[in-house]
Amino acid sequence: MPALLVGPVVLLVLAGCGGSEASDAPPDVRVSVGAQEVTFRPTQYCLDGEWQRYTVTPPILEVSPDTAISLTVPDSLADSGWSVQVFDERLEEPIGDVDVPSGTTVFDEINTSDVVPPAFYLVIVEDKGGACGELTGAWPVGFIRSDGDLSTTPSSGPPSSSPAG
Repeated sequence: MPALLVGPVVLLVLAGCGGSEASDAPPDVRVSVGAQEVTFRPTQYCLDGEWQRYTVTPPILEVSPDTAISLTVPDSLADSGWSVQVFDERLEEPIGDVDVPSGTTVFDEINTSDVVPPAFYLVIVEDKGGACGELTGAWPVGFIRSDGDLSTTPSSGPPSSSPAG
């Protein structure tokens, strides 16, 4: 996976937002791994032309090795485009970026063993563009793989920062 640049992402996300369609709340996304299924909210989202940061704690799932991860987004997010950013266990260091084909609502081409560290975050990023820059929202979800040595992992708790902050 290619390396990500955090600096440009921060600038793009903090640039502000504008939109042509008003909404009462940002959309939720869903992750499924094995028998676990969790629906979660974004940590940041452009809503009604205003950039919003939310005080939500991203879910953290304990997962088995070599298990498919399925990410499901609403049609509106699939239509605007999205990708998956891969971060370390603290949601600070980018590891990679996964392109998702345009119009995709369910993406299941990531495996829990695809990422080398045993603890990591996947961040669903909406690529709507416009007045918000290249990014419109971010939905992080953490994973702790049961086969890894977590002795070098600083924390399995909430991240110290969000993907764009």
